[in-house]
Amino acid sequence: MAKLWGGRFTKGTDKAVEDFTSSIAFDARMYAEDIAGSKAHATMLAKQNIISDADRDAILVGLTKIKGQIDKGEFPFSVALEDIHMNIEKRLTDDIGEAGGRLHTGRSRNDQCAVDLHMYVRKAVVEMGELIVDMQKALIETAEKYSDVIMPGYTHLQRAQPVLFGHHMMAYFSMLERDFDRLLMVFKHADIMPLGAGALAGSTYGIDQTYTQKLLGFSRIYENSMDAVSDRDYVVEFLSFASLVMMHLSRLSEELILWSTNEFNFIELDDAHCTGSSIMPQKKNPDVCELVRGKTGRTYGHLLGLLTTLKGLPLTYNKDMQEDKEGIFDAIDTVHFALSINAAMIRGMKVNGSHMKAVLDDDFSNATDMADYLAKKGVPFREAHEIVGNAVHHCIEKGCVLLDLSVEDFKAISNHFDADILDAISIEACVAGRNNYSGTAPECVERQRNNGKIIIAAEEKQIAEWKAIVESVQE
Repeated sequence: MAKLWGGRFTKGTDKAVEDFTSSIAFDARMYAEDIAGSKAHATMLAKQNIISDADRDAILVGLTKIKGQIDKGEFPFSVALEDIHMNIEKRLTDDIGEAGGRLHTGRSRNDQCAVDLHMYVRKAVVEMGELIVDMQKALIETAEKYSDVIMPGYTHLQRAQPVLFGHHMMAYFSMLERDFDRLLMVFKHADIMPLGAGALAGSTYGIDQTYTQKLLGFSRIYENSMDAVSDRDYVVEFLSFASLVMMHLSRLSEELILWSTNEFNFIELDDAHCTGSSIMPQKKNPDVCELVRGKTGRTYGHLLGLLTTLKGLPLTYNKDMQEDKEGIFDAIDTVHFALSINAAMIRGMKVNGSHMKAVLDDDFSNATDMADYLAKKGVPFREAHEIVGNAVHHCIEKGCVLLDLSVEDFKAISNHFDADILDAISIEACVAGRNNYSGTAPECVERQRNNGKIIIAAEEKQIAEWKAIVESVQE
């Protein structure tokens, strides 16, 4: 097949080279952005009298027809034509003749490819924002549903202090809030138009970039044409965002895996989100959680891969930069899966609150509160710490816990203990007493949930603004 760039060459491209250099297998998903960018470019060229109105009209009709064919899965993509840009331009030229050959006036595949990816990332940010919000809603819903459930909090995976289950859920809400904030920077840097930079130095034609910018809904234009075609910072930033989201979801997945074991028995995942064993009929495996955990490493790989690709590239465009797309496309798909499936799992799981409470009644998670009790009586905290440590050791030897001791037992340990000690170290009191701003007391967690709803409202407003920009692109 004749190349659109083949005039300088005297022989055809080796089939192996065509296969190796082709990107159509993955960049075809940018077809809507490529067509939108081409329509805006053609409209601008006609406005500037660089092409005729008749050529513009033919181009717009032809591109609309091609988009319809791709939408329906009726467009035959060619590896020989390398990428989505050349596939569309070749079909357009075949369909409408000379007018199609004028579309590429005043642009290069360098700025064409860049503007497509900028628009695609903008659209992905909207999608990611919506998924984060839904996950946050799932966390708040679950925190409210199990608002009275108390569970062990852990350090070093050892029981440490009791916390409300809702408090634990809202910790993940806060992580996702920061993830959403990172999208603000991704969108800001994706919302810069590179079209008009040409191959690297700009254009000799009297193009109007400001007009094209308006048609494509970009907030600003790259100041420097060399930066415009070589910049992939926004892709790196998206992959960084994706890596952090996946890290947060992986931590949650790890906890869901642990909590669903018979050893913990804190939760039961819905059957719809688990699989069985081919040999052991009793098994209910948290495969989805494990896959989220596993795919996190894959997402990290995309980030590191692109950073490594970019680190040694001279300005401006190099073919290496073709490697920016597979990673971000896969990351988008992976994060989409992970966020949506986690939201469903959180909403569908059952929490065994009675067992969590029984666990707490049978351990030493209230030991810190016992030391605090003594410190409030005037005992230096380090001395109080030793007293309680000795009491715990005593209980371990006797096969009991602190709550099994009588008031007399406590007074025998230290004359600073009074009759109120058992009330002070009850599991409910341990939770209720931690009523500082970020604490686990019921009123604190309720405030977290309410603030979370306010945060979600602000995030949804931001998403609406992003969506308006994305949807403003001329079809």
